[in-house]
Amino acid sequence: MRTRKKPPVKKPTKSKLVKKLDVVYSQYIRRKEADKRGMVKCYTCGKVGHWKNGGMQCGHFMSRKFYSTRWSEDNTKVQCVGCNMYRSGEQYLFARHLDEEYGKGKADELLARSREIRKYSILDIEELINKYQNLLKKLDAKTA
Repeated sequence: MRTRKKPPVKKPTKSKLVKKLDVVYSQYIRRKEADKRGMVKCYTCGKVGHWKNGGMQCGHFMSRKFYSTRWSEDNTKVQCVGCNMYRSGEQYLFARHLDEEYGKGKADELLARSREIRKYSILDIEELINKYQNLLKKLDAKTA
């Protein structure tokens, strides 16, 4: 009697890994700013909501299409859905707040950095997923 070989385990595609990283990264950005009750404040308008189900998102100053700044913590902040989606990220206010928080010229620096070509390998993406999963675990331990 012949035994059947198990089909090889398919490795996730790069695009699936990018989607997974986006989810984990977004959770981290929102949760690291949350208070003990899970409430976060929109970076651009100040609206307060729960990090998970309060209409709060991970907003990008420079668009996610620019991989060189897509997962940069200085380029991403908590934003309400109104600012992030319906008002196109409130880029002007975002830039003003970045310059106030990090110093004059930060928005220009991110603009320049976003134009650099950055290619991520599957290994790079997996490492970032692990990094942000571990950071989320540390946040879990803090709030437990």
